[in-house]
Amino acid sequence: MVAEPAMLLIIWHSRTGGARAMAEAALRGAVGEGAARLLPAEETEPEQLLAAQGYLFVCPENLGTMSGAMKEFFDRCYYPMLGQIEGRPFATAISAGSDGSGAERQIERIVTGWRLRRIAEGLIVNLEAQTPAAILAPKTVPAAALKKCHDLGLSFAAGLAMGLF
Repeated sequence: MVAEPAMLLIIWHSRTGGARAMAEAALRGAVGEGAARLLPAEETEPEQLLAAQGYLFVCPENLGTMSGAMKEFFDRCYYPMLGQIEGRPFATAISAGSDGSGAERQIERIVTGWRLRRIAEGLIVNLEAQTPAAILAPKTVPAAALKKCHDLGLSFAAGLAMGLF
């Protein structure tokens, strides 16, 4: 019997494209190292969390917190997953207009209840969108930031494949 490769589930939400670009960059890094799947937060269900061995949560920070769609994902999946995914690794990538730490703290607090293990420092990409027009505009993530997302996906998937996490 051939063992299934370890699978990294990249759960994302994006309204203006920044977080989506970050999630896609992480996926490009991950697919060369092992099994990975990109899934919108709105479509993620408990069964998909159970099937994965690790999680990368990618979203924008909106008004100092994670986006509503990402919060709704956690609201929908939190209780069904209690006691079922303890010890699994996770990481975060936040697309922010300035700070990003509010969304980071919010996710950290939620996954503490799931007893997930952080395997990488939170990646916050500051896109410096400060005016209403800039906040609502489609985002372009700088190449250096996308490289960091790529490398996060690569190292996460490699660690899963080697059994480090």
